[in-house]
Amino acid sequence: MDAGHTIGIKRRARARLLTGLCFISPWLIGFLLFQLFPIVSSFYYSLTEYNLFTPPEWVGASNYAEMIRDKKVWLSLYNTLFMTVFGLFPHMAFALAIAMLLNRNVKGQSVYRTVYFLPTLVPTVAATLLWMWLLNAQYGLINELLGRIGLPQPVWLLDPAWTKPALIMMGFWGTGTTTIMYLAALQEVPKMYYEAAEIDGANAWHKFRHITLPAISPMTLFLVIMGIIGSLQLFTQGYVFTEGNRQAFGGPENSLLFYAIYLYQTAFSFLNMGYASAMAWLLFVIVFVLTIVVFKTSAKWVYYGGE
Repeated sequence: MDAGHTIGIKRRARARLLTGLCFISPWLIGFLLFQLFPIVSSFYYSLTEYNLFTPPEWVGASNYAEMIRDKKVWLSLYNTLFMTVFGLFPHMAFALAIAMLLNRNVKGQSVYRTVYFLPTLVPTVAATLLWMWLLNAQYGLINELLGRIGLPQPVWLLDPAWTKPALIMMGFWGTGTTTIMYLAALQEVPKMYYEAAEIDGANAWHKFRHITLPAISPMTLFLVIMGIIGSLQLFTQGYVFTEGNRQAFGGPENSLLFYAIYLYQTAFSFLNMGYASAMAWLLFVIVFVLTIVVFKTSAKWVYYGGE
């Protein structure tokens, strides 16, 4: 192969590379300007004192040290983790139960599936306002029903002991997406497994425990990871609850002060952008660590095809 032919190949390779870069340049420019640059900038600001109106002043790790002493940071983390643990997993269990019902071959199956998915289409703010009316202590439908059957009628949105349970209860309204994803996973489970189990005398629980759960475990892993990320960024519902009731940030006794709400308050109410950036990076570390833990432990309970 002569030198001229080699040069020609290199030119064609460079031309193909240039063409490829031109095609991906809109995404590449968007990534650099709107994702990578803000990420790098936020880390720099987390090491400074910055209020948007004066130049950043370098303070090193002082913001991170201050977070250790900030009681509201720990309280907001507790509230957020409470919602993650006691909200995410019950919602997933409920969605799986509904998906198994919707997977049965019954008349009107498509109608039932549509009905269960429709609440997911309601905007979060609108759904939260609707639930505020349902949970109203004096006129709400839920307390009306509880009163008729002789059960206590909590002051849902004003009692610190009931604000987070109220949000968890509201969360069951929006499990349509999780239900549909579980339904898709259930439909991929080979029916021959259930037929073989029936021949061996397995009952419904045995089939659910040893066939259904392992077969849909990859979907469960995905939903757990996405649910953890979403729960740790919980903002809209708590914010609307407090604003709708004309309460201070965080609701009664800061029982609805979630980490994202406190971060928002720090950045846009107190204009302490440096401290807010440090809080954002702490949230990133928490999400990253929890995701790694879930991935590391998934080998014990997630099964893929052929395993």
